Amino acid sequence: MSENYRSREERRQVKKKKQPASKTQKPKGKTSFFRKFLITCLLLGIVGLVAGVATFFVMIKDAPKLEKAKLVNPLSSKIYDKNGDLVYEYGKEKRTNVTYDQIPKLVENAFLATEDARFYEHSGVDFKGTARAVLVSLKGDYGSQGGSTITQQVIKNYFLSMEKTSKRKVQEIYLAYKLEQQYSKHEILEMYLNKINLGNRSYGIATAAQNYYGKELKELTLPEVAMLAGLPKAPNNYDPTKTENIQRATERRNVVLGLMNRHGYITKAEMEEASKVEVTKGLKTATELQAMPHTAFMDAVVKEVEKEIPDVNIGSDGLEIYTTLDPKAQRFADKILNENIINYPNDKFQGAFTFMDTKTGEVRAIGSGRGENKAVFKGHNMAIELDRAAGSTMKPIFDYGPAIEYLKWATYHQIDDSPFKYSTGQELRNADRSHLGPITMREALKMSRNVPAVKTAKEVGLNKSKEFSEKLGITFDSAPKESTAIGTNEVSPTEIAGAYATFGNGGKYAKPHFVKKIVYPDGKSQSFEQKPKQVIADSTAYMITDMLRSVVTSGTGTAANISSLDVAGKTGTTNYDSKQLAKFNIPESATRDSWFAGYTPQYTMAVWTGYMKDGKDEYISSKNTKIAQLIFKEMMSEMATDKSRFKMPSSVIQEGSELRIKGEKRDSSPNTSVPDTTEQPKQDQQQKTEEEKKQEELKKQEELKKQEEQKKQEELKKKEEQKKQEEEKKQNEQNNGNGQGTTPPANNGGGQGNTTPPANNGGGQGNTTPPANNGGGQGNTTPPANNGGGQGNTTPPANNGGGQGNTTPPANNGGGQGNTTPPATTQPDTGGNAGEVPVNNGQ
Repeated sequence: MSENYRSREERRQVKKKKQPASKTQKPKGKTSFFRKFLITCLLLGIVGLVAGVATFFVMIKDAPKLEKAKLVNPLSSKIYDKNGDLVYEYGKEKRTNVTYDQIPKLVENAFLATEDARFYEHSGVDFKGTARAVLVSLKGDYGSQGGSTITQQVIKNYFLSMEKTSKRKVQEIYLAYKLEQQYSKHEILEMYLNKINLGNRSYGIATAAQNYYGKELKELTLPEVAMLAGLPKAPNNYDPTKTENIQRATERRNVVLGLMNRHGYITKAEMEEASKVEVTKGLKTATELQAMPHTAFMDAVVKEVEKEIPDVNIGSDGLEIYTTLDPKAQRFADKILNENIINYPNDKFQGAFTFMDTKTGEVRAIGSGRGENKAVFKGHNMAIELDRAAGSTMKPIFDYGPAIEYLKWATYHQIDDSPFKYSTGQELRNADRSHLGPITMREALKMSRNVPAVKTAKEVGLNKSKEFSEKLGITFDSAPKESTAIGTNEVSPTEIAGAYATFGNGGKYAKPHFVKKIVYPDGKSQSFEQKPKQVIADSTAYMITDMLRSVVTSGTGTAANISSLDVAGKTGTTNYDSKQLAKFNIPESATRDSWFAGYTPQYTMAVWTGYMKDGKDEYISSKNTKIAQLIFKEMMSEMATDKSRFKMPSSVIQEGSELRIKGEKRDSSPNTSVPDTTEQPKQDQQQKTEEEKKQEELKKQEELKKQEEQKKQEELKKKEEQKKQEEEKKQNEQNNGNGQGTTPPANNGGGQGNTTPPANNGGGQGNTTPPANNGGGQGNTTPPANNGGGQGNTTPPANNGGGQGNTTPPANNGGGQGNTTPPATTQPDTGGNAGEVPVNNGQ
C-alpha cells in the first residue's frame, strides 16, 4: 500500500522520526513549589481580606448613628426647700453635668492616668490596648483587661449595649473613630466624666463629689479624687461607704495614686502622703446617701408636678423644683406623729394633717400616718389622698358660711333647735339627744348642734351650699343631701385646710400647694404659686372666724386653745352605724373619725385621727377624741410666731359681742335683742358712732335720776321698817303684859307660813323664793333686786323636767325691757364630741 494509505498512527510515527531530537528537560524543582505556595497564600489573603472587609461592613451595617440627641444625659431633678436649700436629688440616675472648663486638672489627670494614659495621642482606639484585650478574650476572659479608651467608653455608655460580643467590639471601634472626627478631645472627656457610673446612683463626677463628700469638684482633695477615679472599674466593690469594701477601696485608691505618680501627674511625696489618709475620711454615711428626707412631702411634691405637667419626666429632665417646705416644721411634724409628744392609745392609731400658710396657700409640712401606715414614696399619702367624712368640721363651710353669705344672717340669728326629721322620715338627733329650742347661730356652731345645722343648710339651699363649699376648694363626688350639712362628704386634710384658710384670709382662697416654681435646664421657669382670689365676702369670713373663736374658747374645741394666739377652729367627729356597732361589738359611744381644723393669722392646720380599718378594738374611745386638738395645739405652739389678731373689716358692725353685716337690717328673728356673752378682744371693738355716744349720755342721765329715786325709796323704806319695828315692839309688850308668852311656830304643814319679803329697792312688789320646779309644772320666780324700777331680764336655764323651766332674771340696772339669751345645753363636753352624730344615720 502506498504511504498515502497508511493509518493515522503510522503517519504520526513517521513524522516523529523525521523531526530533530529536542533538548533535554530540567527536572521540576523547589522554586515552582514556593511559587505555588505564595500564589496560594496571596489568593487566600485576598479572599480573607475580602471576607474580612465584608464581615466588617456587615458588622457595622446596623451600628447606631452618632446622633447628638443621644449624647444628652438624662438628668436627675433637684428639689429645694422654701429657703432655696437643696433637700433631695430625684431620679433613677443622680446626675449633674459640668463643662470641661469646670473640671479641675487634678480630676482630669486622675482619670487619664487610670483609664486612658494615651488619650491625647490616639484617634479613638489604642490598638496596643485593644490587641491585649482581644488576646485575653480568646482565653475566655473577655473584658477582664481594660483595652477600651475613654472614647470607646463614651461610645459604649451612650450608644451600645453592655453585651460582650465581637460584633459590639467592632462597632465600638468604628464609632469611636467616627466620634473623634466629629468632636474635640475636651468635648469627649466632658462626655465621659458626665456619664460615668460611680456607684450609689451617682452618674458623673460632679454628682459623685456631692453624694460621697458633699463637695463641689474644686473642693476635692487628692485622696478623694483618687478614690473616685478608682470606682469605674467596679463601683460596688470599691465603694468605701460599705464596711466590707474599705480594704479593697483603700488598695484601689492607692493604685490610682501610683498611676498618677508613674505618669508624672503627682510627685512620689504627694503619692505617699495621700496614701496615708483613711479612705473613709470625709465620706457621708451609707444612710445619708440612701435616705430620702421628708418622704411624705417629697411624694406630694412629685405628684403635684406630674399632675400639673403630665408630659414631664422628673427623673430624667433635670428640673430644679423649688418647694414650699419648711424643714423645721416638717421635722416637728414627724416628731409629733412618731415620738412621745402625744400619748397615742396604740400603734394602730393613725393621724394625718396639713400645716400651711394662711395667706399664701403654701404647705409648710404634712403628717401622713404612723408606724406601718407611715407614707412611702409613690404610695398612699393620707395628708393629700385621705377620703374620710369630716363630720361637724364641715358646718362652717356648708351651713353657716353660706347662711351669712347668701341670707345675710347675723351671728345672733335665732335657729330653732327642736325635733326634726329628714325628708325620708328618719329622725335627726343632737349628740346629747336633747333640744334647746331657739338658739343663736353662734351657740349652735359653738356647741355643734346638728338640728340647727341641717335646718340652716336647707334654708340656704343644698345646691347653694355646695356652690359655696366648692369656692373654698371642697370637692363632691355626688349631689349634696340633707346629711351633707353634718359632714358626710369625704375630704382630705389638705382640702379642709384650704377651706379654713379662706376664712382666715378675709375670704380669699389660695389652693394649697407644695411647689413654688420649677426651672428647666435651659433656664426657663414655670410658677406654681397660687394668687389668692376673693371667693366670698370678707364679712362672711370674719363672722365665721369670730364664731369659731367661741368654739375654741368656750365650746367643743377648748383643748386646742392657745392663750397667746388668736385661734379659731372647729371639731368634727363621725360615728358608726348600727350595723357596724353590732358587727364589731363596738360601744355606741365609739367614734370613727375625729377632726380638728383651726387657724391663726399666720398658719392653718387640719388634723384627722382614727384607724385605717374598722375592727373590734379599732375605734376612738371618748377619752381619745381630743388627740386631734392636741396635735394642732402642739404644732401651733411650736411654729406660730405671729401674735397678731384677726382684724374686723369695715363691712361688719359689732353689737356688743355679736356681729352683723353693715348695711343689712337688724336680724328680725325673735328674741335677738341681746347678743351672746362670748368675750371679744378689745382690739375688735368697733369705734362708736356719735349717735351711740349720745345714747350713752342719755342712759347715764337716766341712771343718775334712778339712783336719786332709789335713795328716796331707801329712806322711805327705812322709815317704814323703823315704824314697823316699833309697832311690833309695842305688840310684844302688850302680849307679855297679858300673860300670853306664845310665839307661833313655822308653818311646815301646808298652812300659811310667815312671809318676810326682802327689800324692794325699786319700790314695788317684794320677792318670793320658791324651790326649783323639777317635775314639770309652772316654775318659780326668783328675781333679784330690781334697781331700776322696770321689768327684770329673763334668762331661762335648762328645763330638766319637761315643763316650764325656772326663771332667774339678772338685775336690770337700766330700767326698760330686758333681753333674752338662752344658755347652752347642760350636757357636759365629752372631749370635743358634743354636737356630733353618726354620719351614717343621716339621709
